[in-house]
Amino acid sequence: MKSYTEYLWFNTEKTIELINMTAQVEKCVKKSGVKEGLCLVNTMHITASVFINDDEPGLHHDFEKWLERLAPHSPISQYRHNLTGEDNADAHLKRTIMGREVVVAITAGRLDFGPWEQIFYGEFDGRRRKRVLVKIIGE
Repeated sequence: MKSYTEYLWFNTEKTIELINMTAQVEKCVKKSGVKEGLCLVNTMHITASVFINDDEPGLHHDFEKWLERLAPHSPISQYRHNLTGEDNADAHLKRTIMGREVVVAITAGRLDFGPWEQIFYGEFDGRRRKRVLVKIIGE
């Protein structure tokens, strides 16, 4: 069984951003040489997410609005976590809602998606460098 690991880095300009990282993950799959297997993609930070969905700007806008209603950033005093001097409790909650990782099957050397599926990096406490693990195993 083959194993391949690569780290992707993101440094967003905005606090909240959704970035399509499918092409970067596909490059990792190609480099791995795995034809049949699994690809794990997970964020290494507790205020960011990796998830699968449609790459449609209206949906991305809806995600941001929905997440802000569920876990509003302000007032920051509403969160006990922020009493530690942080101001990112909402980002931790948003990450929990959107998820930590995805696993995608690799078939015939390609990510085996359903219609419209793409892999996204979701940043909820941005403007600093963060990493995402891509781990591929298979034959």
